Order: sequence, then structure tokens, then C-alpha cells
Amino acid sequence: MAEKAKRNGRIRQMIEIYRTTKVHDRGLTPILLLCFIAPVLVSVVLAWVFAGNWLGWIVWPLTGVLVGILLVMIVLGRRAERVAYRQIAGRPGAVGAVVQGALRRSWRGSEVPVAVNRNQDAVYRVVGRGGVVLISEGSRQRTQRMAADEERKVKRALRNVEVVHIHVGEDEDGVPLEKLSRTLVKLPAKLRRPEVDAVFNRLSSLQAAPIGIPKGMDPNRVRSQRPR
Repeated sequence: MAEKAKRNGRIRQMIEIYRTTKVHDRGLTPILLLCFIAPVLVSVVLAWVFAGNWLGWIVWPLTGVLVGILLVMIVLGRRAERVAYRQIAGRPGAVGAVVQGALRRSWRGSEVPVAVNRNQDAVYRVVGRGGVVLISEGSRQRTQRMAADEERKVKRALRNVEVVHIHVGEDEDGVPLEKLSRTLVKLPAKLRRPEVDAVFNRLSSLQAAPIGIPKGMDPNRVRSQRPR
């Protein structure tokens, strides 16, 4: 009974995500239909070519349906996430929402910035296989000095750890908010998993929460856009 209720909850969640996303993504419905129909058609063709008995005509189309459902879930989740990020991009705390709700397990960080000014420009710090990464949001000119100060603090505590700078923004050299997670994953590996935990714990023990932290976004809103 509990399993059935959980399954029904997931279906309702997907329906709600679809309704919310299609308002801002007009191409969502035809793309999802294509994702479902294409595997089904391919499976029917494969059944016609390879099925030697009635069992093959059941297994192949059923496989196509399951693959189609899986593709629909994956594509819906990604496009919903993209829409969610576009809604909060450029607002204080947007990077914190990504750090809190969308980073892979190989990365550790906090939605609370390590540095923030009165204009609500902020610098966040995450630690992962790619080393220590300082992510700035807001004015590039104002955050450059803030990020440089944070890099000096990191290197005083950990001299041999490389520090990478990323600026989130829509300018030519910036990383769009929706691509931040993928950008981090693509960084060359410099730390092993035990080293990631050790570096994160070391830096966290030295960091005091800054005054005037921007409230930003609710990370649960971003995380909820993914079907589970």
C-alpha cells in the first residue's frame, strides 16, 4: 500500500513538473512525444525483423515502451531544471541554490557564500575532484577582488591545493547558471575522494559565516524540478 502511494506520488510530481515547465518551454510537449514514440516505433521494427514467435512480439514493443518512458523522464527532468535555473538566473543566491540542490556527490559546498558585499555580489566555495573552486555571482569587476582575497585565504590554509575561479553570468566569459554543474564536472581531476573531504573540512573549520548573506533562492524549488 505504501509502495503504491509512493508511486502515485511520483506520477503526480511528474505531471506537476510537466505543467509548470511547459508554460515556459513551448517545445516541451512535441519533444516528449518524440522521445516516447521513437523507441516504440524502433522496437516494433525490431520485432518484425527479429521476433520468431509471439513472445518476441510482446518483449520488443514492451521494451520500447519502457525505454520511451525512461527517455521522457530524463528529458523532462533536464528541461525542467533548465527552466528553473532561467527563472532565478541573475538573482542573489542563485548560485547557492545550485550548490545546495544540484551538485554531484563528488562535490561538496554550501549555499552560504564565503564572501558577500553590500551590493549582494557573492563568492561561493566548493570542493571536489577538480580542486577548490571559487564561484562568483554579480558584478565581475566587484567580485574579482573578493575572489582573489578568498584565494589567498585558501592558499594560506592549504598551500598545495589548486584554486579555480568561475564567474556565473551571461557575459562572454561567464558560465550560464544552468551549465554550472556540468562545468564543475568537466574540470580535470586533482583530488581523490578522501582528499576532497579533508580539504572541505579543513576550509570549513576556518570559515566564519559572513554578515549580510543574501537570502537568495529556496534550493528545494530547484531540486523539486527533477522527477524522482
